[in-house]
Amino acid sequence: MKNLLIKLTAITALMFSLNQIAAQKASGYKLTKTFHIASAGGWDYIAVDETSNRLYASHGTQVNILDKSTGDSLGVIPNTTGVHGIAFIPSLGKGYTSNGRLNNVTVFDLKTAAVLSQISTGENPDAIMYDPFSKKIITCNGRSKDLSIIDPVTEKVVATIPVGGKPETAVSDNMGKLYVNSEDKNEIVVVDIVKNTVLYHWSLLPGEEPTGLVIDLKTNRLFATCDKLLVAMDASNGKIVGQLPIGEGCDGAAFDPTSNLIFTSNGSGTVTVVKELSANSFSVTETITTKKSARTITIDTKTHRLYLPAADMEAVPSDAPKGTRPKMVAGSFQILVFTK
Repeated sequence: MKNLLIKLTAITALMFSLNQIAAQKASGYKLTKTFHIASAGGWDYIAVDETSNRLYASHGTQVNILDKSTGDSLGVIPNTTGVHGIAFIPSLGKGYTSNGRLNNVTVFDLKTAAVLSQISTGENPDAIMYDPFSKKIITCNGRSKDLSIIDPVTEKVVATIPVGGKPETAVSDNMGKLYVNSEDKNEIVVVDIVKNTVLYHWSLLPGEEPTGLVIDLKTNRLFATCDKLLVAMDASNGKIVGQLPIGEGCDGAAFDPTSNLIFTSNGSGTVTVVKELSANSFSVTETITTKKSARTITIDTKTHRLYLPAADMEAVPSDAPKGTRPKMVAGSFQILVFTK
């Protein structure tokens, strides 16, 4: 009888464990809408203004503004050639775009989308962000390998911080530090945003070519998307606390602080969903099918919707040189909407 009870207890524990695993795997995200944008041009980042119903998509020489629920066009921000990212300061009623080929930032009115001014930056500004601690706009300048720190009140660059490599993405701990993915150095660069100096260079190896970067402010953990690998790092000391496999061609990440889910947008046509179980424990719970070319992502943390820009791509000719990228089918740009 005792042996039977032990066996029944073990079976019950196993069933509970399997149920927990199954529950983790079901994120509930499904493709529910596709917003089509017929204008020409490539793309990079996409951003949600969570104080409004607006979604902003970088698109070649302009930024398209959409209703984030319906996909209806709400306007265009023109003359943003080579645009990469979009940032917002709702308290000032202003938005900002990083224009890679123009080496500047466009300032626009959040209500009217009217262009207000342009600010010169370092060379090829890529990602752009607002740091609420320093109240500054920051651009990651790929070609000049530095950060431009912009005072949004005076609309002037007040500091330039060399980071020693190609800065891809930056996040803030909201306490005076920035963390920057250095794509060609395979590291996280830690910046003191008060003194405008570099504090540390933390290796991401075996992670290589980091692109997307998000932070969990509750656990003080950084999540960097590298080549087929998500690296979790302790933001207090640079210690790597987790390594998880992800899909190919990732160029972005999103984090939901409510569900503790990390999403990596893989250009190969998937999103890898990673659950942060605790500060040092993580699990790949699901792989969601998206669309080839959907390599960047954003999340609306209020609705928990995911948005991924993508397009239909032409086949690469068989005689094309190795590494040739497929061309976008004209007029096929679209935003994929995944709802929980």
